[in-house]
Amino acid sequence: MAYKIIASQCTVCGACEFECPNAAISLKNDIYVINPTQCTQCEGHFDVPQCAVVCPVPDTCVPA
Repeated sequence: MAYKIIASQCTVCGACEFECPNAAISLKNDIYVINPTQCTQCEGHFDVPQCAVVCPVPDTCVPA
């Protein structure tokens, strides 16, 4: 299952975009979004999804 970004909580800091090993996160219409076809929850790269780890706002990057 892919992750998603809760738009109402996102501060658009950009921390998640550069941590994603699959380049699944991008800025669209002034908000970051996760492409569900590219998101693998960092499987094969990390033990936990890095977007959730680096996001400064708790529970903003969550399972879709």
